[in-house]
Amino acid sequence: MSDARLADLSRRLPDLRLLTEPGELEHYGRDWTRRWTPAPLAIALPSSIDEVQAIVCWANERQIAIVPSGGRTGLSGGAVAANGELVLSLERMNRVLDFDAVDRTLTVQPGIILQTVHEAARSHGLIYPVDFAARGSCSIGGNIATNAGGIRVIRYGNTREWIVGLKVVVGNGELLELNRGLIKNSSGYDFRQLMIGSEGTLGIVVEATLKLTDPPPPSQVMLLALPHMDALMQVFALFRARLTLQAFEFFTDHALEHVLAHGAQRAIDGDYPYYVVTEFDAVDERAQDAALAAFEHALEQGWVSDGVIAQSEAQSAALWRLREGITESLASRRPYKNDVSVRISAVPAFLHEMQALLAHEYPQIEVVWFGHIGDGNLHINVLRPDGMSEETFIAQCEHVTRLLAATLQRHGGSISAEHGIGLVKRAYLESTRSAAEIALMQGVRKVFDPNGVLNPGKLFAGG
Repeated sequence: MSDARLADLSRRLPDLRLLTEPGELEHYGRDWTRRWTPAPLAIALPSSIDEVQAIVCWANERQIAIVPSGGRTGLSGGAVAANGELVLSLERMNRVLDFDAVDRTLTVQPGIILQTVHEAARSHGLIYPVDFAARGSCSIGGNIATNAGGIRVIRYGNTREWIVGLKVVVGNGELLELNRGLIKNSSGYDFRQLMIGSEGTLGIVVEATLKLTDPPPPSQVMLLALPHMDALMQVFALFRARLTLQAFEFFTDHALEHVLAHGAQRAIDGDYPYYVVTEFDAVDERAQDAALAAFEHALEQGWVSDGVIAQSEAQSAALWRLREGITESLASRRPYKNDVSVRISAVPAFLHEMQALLAHEYPQIEVVWFGHIGDGNLHINVLRPDGMSEETFIAQCEHVTRLLAATLQRHGGSISAEHGIGLVKRAYLESTRSAAEIALMQGVRKVFDPNGVLNPGKLFAGG
């Protein structure tokens, strides 16, 4: 191995798999943003906690930055390695380690894919309820690093609600065992929660104990067509009051066009500006009647123009595809993404201000937006027009993001709901966090990673 630093690492860890081929560097050095040219030093694929610790100790001695890497499905540049970093991929640490029937927990390695976790939980008659469209490729370690949410937050909350224990290698190579699966633990600071959402800047998750729960009762899926934006919150309030919701997701007509072009099937005839996919408990005929009554009331009020209820699992999957297929249908266009949130009560006012801002600032640019209306999270996808250079497009989008960040600040919102800050949003962190908070966050980072080797440049500008 020509690089003396990598040769030293190989001598220390002769069984460590190291990749240095150009194609491998490109593959592992980027995430779904595709905005930065990957330029990592190498890719390390450890298979044990001991190897992760040894790599971090080596990085400190050699002053080499480390970029932790999971499924690299992130949309904020958090897993990008563009400046000679060592990518530490956890994909080989992908096993289920233990199931505890009494505690109803599943202990897993960080590289395990979310869908595999779902399957393992189901094999024991339980579920791990965090779920989103990237379930087949995202990893648990990455979900923890960004406190991922998804389509069922309204029922189950974010990732942090389901992590009862972590093992983490911090910046000096020390291994911390956090919370140990306890339900109650008031013995000082909860570093487990601090690690969740820290984007690999405080430590590298090497093991996680996940809380499982009972499967939900039988449910039904309904697709609704809405005549105007104000109806979104009116229908949500109605359905939340009358039904037990598992999910409540919306998308626009532009989003539907892209999903249909990508192979999905139209479920409602006609064209409408807004759509909602909702799933709700339907344990008996009474619950089903309540859903039908809620729909009829919304129809009478003019909040809904049309709708359809799935009559089979296949139809439910087809309706969900209209929402879950949006990101995949846009992927080839490499959209510029905003992932924002406000309090649910602030959604109506924010939606109007946001829509006016986007219409004014993007008059000739297509904007596709959708989101988790039940938890105040909106995803905005801006599509680069043919003939516009990448540089001009990014500059325009960043100008609009600054305006959007100011709008969010006025509404008490966040520039990142569930994708993290990474590289993409670090310039806008101050719209969500005060100067005092940011200073304390930087101080915490210094404590856990004194030499700054873990994912430098992410979250905070300049470090």
